[in-house]
Formats: sequence, structure tokens, C-alpha cells
Amino acid sequence: MSHTIQDERPAPAVRVNHLSHARLPRWAQPAIAVGSLAAGIGIGVGAGLQSRVQWGLLAALVFVLASYLITTKVEGSRQAKDRVATSVIWVSFVLAVIPLLSLAWVTISKGVEVLDGYFLSHSMSGVLDAEMGGGVYHALLGTIEQVLIATVIAAPIGLLTAIYLVEYGRGRLARAVTFFVDVMTGIPSIVAGLFVLATWNLMLGFGPSGFAGAMALAILMMPVVVRSTEEMLKLVPNELREASLALGVPKWRTILKVVLPTAIGGITTGVMLAVARITGETAPVLLLVFGTKLINGNPFEGAQASLPLYVYEQYAVGTDAAVARAWAAALVLIAFVMILNLVARGIARWKAPKTGR
Repeated sequence: MSHTIQDERPAPAVRVNHLSHARLPRWAQPAIAVGSLAAGIGIGVGAGLQSRVQWGLLAALVFVLASYLITTKVEGSRQAKDRVATSVIWVSFVLAVIPLLSLAWVTISKGVEVLDGYFLSHSMSGVLDAEMGGGVYHALLGTIEQVLIATVIAAPIGLLTAIYLVEYGRGRLARAVTFFVDVMTGIPSIVAGLFVLATWNLMLGFGPSGFAGAMALAILMMPVVVRSTEEMLKLVPNELREASLALGVPKWRTILKVVLPTAIGGITTGVMLAVARITGETAPVLLLVFGTKLINGNPFEGAQASLPLYVYEQYAVGTDAAVARAWAAALVLIAFVMILNLVARGIARWKAPKTGR
């Protein structure tokens, strides 16, 4: 008599992973973005809106709303909130980049019409503002000298002030310095120009010069250097300071050899931000430097040109030739700031402490 032997072992239980859930495919977000753009344009056209900026804002609103609703349906409300936060960040980034790219495109497209070797190597001497020709050499030379002098004045003072506030500053003096730095951060550029005009020109009797304009630019530059350097020094770990002091190294040498090299990248970036802040200023230059069509390589005597003032004067003329020169000078000004930033980045990377072996 045959008997069927059955395996009485229980069947293995099927494990259910409760952490896994449905997810949107990778192409979902780009598809939502394209659909939102089409929807924003359609709503804008249907509502009679003529501005493309309004269409873009509508598309951004539709994108955030559609991302939330679709993600909630597929992945749940918790993941939808995270997706909404990510969508808002991307939308903010796009809204910030579009004006920058638009400005760069317009400046480049209009500036290259005149920008050439002749334009960079000649001044406006003997050329009427309404005529074709002329160049920007005298203004470029004046801007380089004025910005260099302002940086030589402001950068050491701002750096030493930040070191005092972070490493030594305690009590009333530190609070007073912090207060006045905050006040100086918000002063208009015309106020700095009027201060130098009242003291250097009127009280001491000096005439217009590039140095007078550089002093006003230095006043505007110092609080930016102080604030940025102060924040960078605060990011240096205290353990580095304590290790250096534990070896018997004096505090001044610790700051010089440990703290500053560690923060040199951020300090350089802060100085470049301050340089970019002052390079395009027109009001102090208009008050103190006056501007000229001639080449003046002496910043300590006589009127001197600068790129911001040159752009203002040429655009104010209003003729086609003058406006073309203004756009070309604006492009030169942007290129000048970009070159300074690249050079500063290279110096910061060269001087930064090496982390590799």
C-alpha cells in the first residue's frame, strides 16, 4: 500500500517591503516642465496677456502646482511636499538666471559692434560725441587705477578690522566697530562722494583727481570686505587655533599661518565682491573725478575718466555712434570684472592649504 509523503514544512512567508512605493519615472519632471510651459503660454494668450514675463510666471505657477498634484497621486503627500520644495528652488533659480543671461546677451550683441583693437587703444581726444570713432582707452586706464588704489586702501583696513572683531574684539569698542560697519554698509554712494568732496576738496583745497574718487570708492568697499572676511574667519574651526596654540605658537602667528590661509578662498571672494561693488559706481566719480576725453595716467592730479562715467556720458548724448560706444564700454566693464574674479580665484587656489597627500 503506497502512501503519499507530503512535505509538512510550512511554506516560506512572502516578505512585503512596506518602505517601497510607486515612484514617478525620471522623465516625469521634464515632461511636467514642458507641459507647464505650454499651459502657461496658453493661459497667457487666452487671457490676453502680451508680456512673455507674465507667461513665464504663469508657467512656473502651473509647474509647482502640477508637480504637487501628480506626485501626491503617485507617491503620496509626504514625497509631494519634498517635490514642491525642490520645484520652488528650481523655479527660483531659473527666474534669477534669466535676467542675468538676458542682460549678458543684450550687452554682448550690442557691444561687439564697436569693440575692437582700435576702440581699446584710443581715447576720445579730438572726436565729437556725435561722430563715429574714438575709443575707451582713457576710461579703462582711469578705472584700473582708481579701483587699484581703492583696493590698496580698503582691503588691508577691512581685513585687519575683521581679524580684530573675530580674534580679539570684546566689549564696547568691538560693539561700536560692528555698529559703524553696519551703518557704512547701507550708505549711498553719493554720500561717500559728498564726504570726500567736503573734506579733501573743499576743506583741504585739492582739485578733482582719480585719487579723490578712489577714496570715496574705498569707503564703499571697506564694510563689504569687513563683513565677508569676518564670516569667513568664523568658519575656521577652533580646533585648528587650539592645536596651534597648544604647540606654543603665539596668537598673532597662529592667525597669520593657520587662520588666514585656511580662509583665504572666502576672503578673496569677499574682496572681489567689494571690487565688483565699486567698479560700476558713477556718482562719486562724477563728483570727484569729473571725467575727461584725454588720457590722464596720473591719478593724483587733474580730471580723469572712468568706464562707468564714460558709459553714462556716451548714452546721455543719444546719437547712434555714442550709444554704440556706451554698449561697448559696458561690455569692457563686465569683462574687466570677470577677469579680476578669475585672477582672484587662481590666486586663492594657489595660496589655499593643500589637502591632498
